[in-house]
Formats: sequence, C-alpha cells, structure tokens
Amino acid sequence: MSELTSKTIAQLRDGFRAGEFAATEVAEAFNAAVVAGRALNAWTVETPELALEAAKAADAARSSGDLKPLSGIPLGIKDLFCTEGVDSTTASKILTGFKPTYESTVSGNLKRAGAGMLGKLNMDEFAMGSSNETSAYGPVISPWRRNDGGNAALTPGGSSGGSAAAVSAGMAPGVTGTDTGGSIRQPAAFTGISGIKPTYGRCSRWGIVAFASSLDQAGPMAKDVRDCAIMLENMCGFDPKDATSLDLPVPQWEAGLSSDLKSKRVGIPKEYRIDGVPDEINAIWDKGIDFLKDAGAEIVEISLPHTKYALPTYYIIAPAEASSNLARYDGVRYGLRETPQGGNLDAMYAATRAEGFGAEVKRRIMIGTYVLSAGFYDAYFTKAQKVRALIKRDFAEAFAKCDLILTPTAPSAAFGLGEKMSDPLAMYLNDVFAVPASLAGLPAMSVPGGLDAQGLPLGLHLIGKELDEQTVLNAGLAIEERAGFTARAEKWW
Repeated sequence: MSELTSKTIAQLRDGFRAGEFAATEVAEAFNAAVVAGRALNAWTVETPELALEAAKAADAARSSGDLKPLSGIPLGIKDLFCTEGVDSTTASKILTGFKPTYESTVSGNLKRAGAGMLGKLNMDEFAMGSSNETSAYGPVISPWRRNDGGNAALTPGGSSGGSAAAVSAGMAPGVTGTDTGGSIRQPAAFTGISGIKPTYGRCSRWGIVAFASSLDQAGPMAKDVRDCAIMLENMCGFDPKDATSLDLPVPQWEAGLSSDLKSKRVGIPKEYRIDGVPDEINAIWDKGIDFLKDAGAEIVEISLPHTKYALPTYYIIAPAEASSNLARYDGVRYGLRETPQGGNLDAMYAATRAEGFGAEVKRRIMIGTYVLSAGFYDAYFTKAQKVRALIKRDFAEAFAKCDLILTPTAPSAAFGLGEKMSDPLAMYLNDVFAVPASLAGLPAMSVPGGLDAQGLPLGLHLIGKELDEQTVLNAGLAIEERAGFTARAEKWW
C-alpha cells in the first residue's frame, strides 16, 4: 500500500493502465494514508466513499477499454472549491454546514476526467493568510521538521497549506490549490513539492469562493512538474459561466515537456536582490541560475522597477475586492445565522458577521472597505490600479529581452506556527516574490531547488509570458532534473 502512495500521478496512471494494480487498491491506499495523517490536520472533510466510487468506475472502464485521462487517480480538493453535496466552507465558521447543490467548474472537469475525491483540504479562512493559521479548523501542521533535534511544529504555508501538506505527506498524489498572491507557490516551496498558477483566465473561477476576483486563479500542486502538467490539462478550459474565462484551446502540456532550454533567455530581475533576505535564499537562486545555464539557457539581467510597490498595491486591491465579495455572507443565504433576541435585520447581519468571520478576514474587510470609501477611493484604490498597470508594463518590457524569469519563491524556508501571527506585515512579506506575477496575471511556478541548513525545502520560482505555461513547465523540469530533489519529510505522524 505504501508503495502506491509514494508514486506520482503519471506512475499511478501508467501502472493502472498496464494492469499492475487496480484503481480500488490505489484509492484504499490513499484513504488509509488520509486516516493515518490526521495529526497534520490537512483535511476539513474526508470522502473515502467518493474516492472508492470513482475507483470502481475506473476499474470497470479499464475492463471495457473506456479509460479517461485521470481514471484511477484520487485527488484532494481545496475547501475553496464548491463540491456538490460535500461541505464547502472555505475553512470559515460563517459557511459551517454549507453543502453546495452544484460543482465548481474545475473540480467538475477533474471528475469528468475520471479523478476521484479523497476529501476537502484545510486552508486559511477565505484564502487569506500565508501560514494556514487563520483556518476555523485550526492550523495545518507541516510534515517537515527542522533537523535541530527539536520538534517545533512548522507551517506548510498558505493559503493552500492543507493541499501542500497532503501531497508532501503522501496523503494525495495531487491536489487543487488557488493562488491570489502566491497561495500555490509559497506552500509548494515550504513543503518540497511543485505547484503552478496558470495565466489568469486559464482556469474557470466559477464555483470557487471568491476572495479577490481579479487575482484568484486555480492551479495544481503535485510531487513533480509532469504531474502538474497532467492536472493542469484537465483543470483548464473555456467556461461561459465565467466572464473572465479565456476562450482558447488547452495545450497538451505533458506531451510538450522538454528540459532543453537552448535558445531560451532567462531574466534575473536586479530589484529582487532584497536587503535582509537570508544568504541561503540568494544561494539557492544562484544555484537555479546554474541549473538553467546547464540546460542551455542564456541568462540576462532585467529590471522590474515597480516591484517595490507590488506588495502594498496587492494589499490595497485584494482587500478591496474581498470586502465587496464577502458582503454576501450576512446570514441570509449561506451557512451561519446569528439572530440576537429582539434584534432587527441589521442586528442579524452584524451578529452573523462578528461571529462567523475570523480576525484576519475582519482585518482585510476593514482595510478594503476603507480604501473603497468616499474620499479615499482615488487616493488608494485608483492609485493602486495605476501602479498595477505599471507593474504589468514592467513585465511586458522585460519579456522583450527574455523568455522567462527566475527568482526565489519565498524569502525564507517554512517558519514555526505562531512565530509571525502577531506581526501581519512580517506575514505579508512571505509573498514578496510571488505577488508581482499575480498582479500581472502571468503564469508562475515553484519547484523544489534544495534544502536549507535546517533541512527544510527551498523553492525556485519561474514566471512566464502570458499563456506560455509550456516554457514555465519546461524550465521547471530542467531545474527538477538538475536539482535531483528527492528529500521527503521523515514520517513522525
């Protein structure tokens, strides 16, 4: 059984098709791993019956020769995706007990491709956080530990922390994540796995609970680059129910994988050499440069002059959109309803939102409401949108000189639970390298580059041109082959 949970999606797919094992064996192995991994708190809901149901269908399809791309593959689904008949809470009290009567387009696409669902994955409440500590279900604990002899509980990153921990701990071969400002890439880096955020609009946002609509984008997280390509092909596609969905054919990214980067130019932004970033981060970045040179790429220096404004710009735009999106959770339509005795409708709104939302969500709603308020809208929100346009223009000018960009994924390795919760600004800095690509809507990926002195994974971050996920995946494969990252968290749970 444990051999099955250590396999990649590609190995499971190919082994199942070759008759080496049954899909039900795969589902049972991962269902058992989910139960054995409960100490990590990575799941909000377990659905072993759905994983087995899809597996039985896959076994029957193999007999009849009617296999689908993901037949025999059980996956984990981030709790931000609405799943028909299964609790979908975004890890928030305000959506307690909410069972959608519909399926998000992305999870529906994966099911139609034959995948089963192991359960829903824990996350930061409404995807607001970088450490998975804002969840109403409690924090997810990383399977990784420092090699200092202690056993301090570490964060798996956020907001897709449950997703990252599930893959890293062998509880799922692949999972869905969402990325608004780095929520796929930072947790992937913290847990030694791969994750890609495609171009904005590649994946439909329909049925994904909205945080910041102009930034939110779904993507896969998996053990390696090939698995990300396989999942991404089956997640993407035009959706008329999403006005921002791109009406373009989905490329065959797995078939196009190649680690030969001859004729490719890789940009190194000089502004990303930030004061205070640990030497180990700069060292892994330099190692990544060597990996890409070895794959045939030419390295060029580029400039992204407005990068220094990216984080404050993000923390104006994202809370503003969140304050608007989360206005719908008022006790009338969804989940929790608090009705104070003798209170009127306004009292119910106030009591429901006070009880249902956590502290970080309230903080961002307040920031967002303030920057959208009369008298401050132009001073903050309009100005932030102008700076966002400049950041996007920086990338366009940089891509006239290069084909993709390499940076570190995060400014540190995983940190301990509780270490940064009292300092929101320190927490927000986790996404300093990831946020610019989100503001520009560009595809970006994190792949493991190596370990730090404490034995924790460090990620390398690749940013591509709009709609050029293939080059990003290819460069990720080149790094993967040269880094030879095979480290896994020692099992303690």
